[in-house]
Formats: sequence, C-alpha cells, structure tokens
Amino acid sequence: MKWDEARERIQKLLVTGDNRLKQGVDPAKVRQSYEQALEEAREAGIEEGIRPLVEIRLADLERLAGESPLPSPPDA
Repeated sequence: MKWDEARERIQKLLVTGDNRLKQGVDPAKVRQSYEQALEEAREAGIEEGIRPLVEIRLADLERLAGESPLPSPPDA
C-alpha cells in the first residue's frame, strides 16, 4: 500500500470514529474505527505519528463512557 493511500485510509477511519462518537453510535464501533486506523498506521510504518492521535481519542472515549448522558432539553 502506498503511503498516500495509507494516510488517506487512516484519516478516513479517524473521521469515521469521530463522527460515530458525535452521532452516539455504540462506543465499541467507535473504538473499532480508531483501532483500525492504528492498525493501518502500523502496517504503513507510521504508527509512531498516529498512535498519539488514537490514544487521545480512546482516552476521551473512556472518559465519556464513565459520564452520564446529558438530559434532553426541555420542550419549547
């Protein structure tokens, strides 16, 4: 796999994970996207540059999992 293709795939996986998180998708699916991005980076030999980005996202995911969901806004 070419470096540009790997970079594009990694970026897409990170954005997919971010979007899933924003949309309230199952945290396991969010984690899967981030972990796939890290695996792609490992295979492309650029894991060191991507790992910090993934670790931050995974830490945020864990933090959010421990919080209660926000209450729904009152009807206007």
